[in-house]
Amino acid sequence: MSGLRPIVGLVCDHRIIDNQPVHLAGEKYIAAIRDAAGALPLLVPSLDPPIADEDVLAGVDGLLFTGSPSNVSPHHYGGHAPRDPSLEDKRRDATTLPLLRKAIATGKPVLCICRGFQELNVALGGTLHQHVHEVKGRLDHRERETASLDEQYGPVHPVMVADGGLLARILGVRRFEVNSLHSQGIDKLAPALHADAMAPDEQIEAVSMPGAKGFLLGLQWHPEWRWAENEVSRTIFAAFAEALRAQ
Repeated sequence: MSGLRPIVGLVCDHRIIDNQPVHLAGEKYIAAIRDAAGALPLLVPSLDPPIADEDVLAGVDGLLFTGSPSNVSPHHYGGHAPRDPSLEDKRRDATTLPLLRKAIATGKPVLCICRGFQELNVALGGTLHQHVHEVKGRLDHRERETASLDEQYGPVHPVMVADGGLLARILGVRRFEVNSLHSQGIDKLAPALHADAMAPDEQIEAVSMPGAKGFLLGLQWHPEWRWAENEVSRTIFAAFAEALRAQ
C-alpha cells in the first residue's frame, strides 16, 4: 500500500424509507473497518443493475460483507419460498453473490459476518436453514428483541475451533464465547469451505477456504460489536488488516 490506508468495500442493504430507495450499512461495521482494521470504508450501493464486479474490485483492497436484518433469497440455494418475503433483499443478493465469487477468485481479502457469512456459503454452492431454532437438536440462536443492545450482543454460547482452518491459525485458542443474533444458518456446507468453528449444537459458526488465494474468513457471530474489548475480535481484525496491507 506504500504507506496509504487500504480501502475496504462494504456492500449496502437496499431499503425503501419514506417511499425512497436508500442504500445503507450499519455504523458498527463501518467504524470497525476504520478503527479495528485501520482502513478506509467505502460503501458499495446495491444498484439495479449492479455495479460491475471488476469496477468494485479495482477500487478496493478488500471487502467486508456485513450482517443485515434481511436474508438471502432461498431460490439461490434451492430452498422453499420464505414465510416473510419482506425480509428478502434481492438487490443485495444480486450484488454480493457474484462479487464474492469474483473477489475469491482474484484473491482479494474478504471478511464475511452474519448475513455475509451466509452469503459466502450460498455463493459457493451451500444451503441454509431458514429457521435454525426449528431444526431438531439446534439451539435458539436468535437475539432477544426486548433486550438492550448490550444484552443482545453479549456472549451467549461457546464455539469450538477446529483444526485445519484459518481461524485456528490466527487465534491460537480452541474455545471462546460469542454473541448470537441469527435465525438462519448453514445447512449444507459449500464444498470448497472448511468448518472452522462449531457451536455446542454443531451449528457451523465460522468457515474458511483451504487453498484460497487470499484471506477469506466467514463468521456467524458479530466481532465488530465492541471489538476493542474482545481479544478474539481484535485478533481477527488485525489479521484482516495485515492481509489488506499485503495487497
